[in-house]
Amino acid sequence: MKNIVVLISGNGSNLQAIIDACARKKINGTLRAVFSNKADAFGLERAREANIPAHALAANLFPSREAFDRQLMHEIDAYGPDLVVLAGYMRILSPAFVAHYQGRLLNIHPSLLPKYPGLHTHRQALENGDEEHGTSVHFVTDELDGGPVVLQAKVPVFAEDTEDDITARVQAQEHDIYPLAISWFVDGRLRSAGNEAWLDEIKLPPQGYAAEE
Repeated sequence: MKNIVVLISGNGSNLQAIIDACARKKINGTLRAVFSNKADAFGLERAREANIPAHALAANLFPSREAFDRQLMHEIDAYGPDLVVLAGYMRILSPAFVAHYQGRLLNIHPSLLPKYPGLHTHRQALENGDEEHGTSVHFVTDELDGGPVVLQAKVPVFAEDTEDDITARVQAQEHDIYPLAISWFVDGRLRSAGNEAWLDEIKLPPQGYAAEE
């Protein structure tokens, strides 16, 4: 079975979805460890409750982003990961980190990429009067939220919506599509090559796999 390591910064709701999918054998992999840059991240407690090693590493103890990432890589690699999953990890990664895990580093971003990279995506969708919003699973590259998209899920945006409404709607989709994309990877169906994502040896379009809705 493939080894998975997850990085978080907060509540860890996507982590919980991954834990549950592994427990139900929907992901044929072993969740070896969870790391956070925040010692009080609730996601660490979720990991402990599932008997998964949980580690916190404080960035302020290191002189630079590169030094922090070197130590993080060292600790991650002790678990022999086949896949590193970013699940609400709120630090920008150093180029060395991205290069080290190239082709085996996934992220989920709360927008329909390439629209709204970065922060405050739900707020931007509301302010711009968008009628739909969503979330994207993608491979990580040096470009912020710019790696090849694997899978997207769309949600409607209603006139009376608040950011909390959209957050809840988007997260419900994330909890379905992230475990699915991870399962594709650990089953050997999903890979990246260059700046493209491939599923079952078919190159995916820019918006990723298109499922019938």
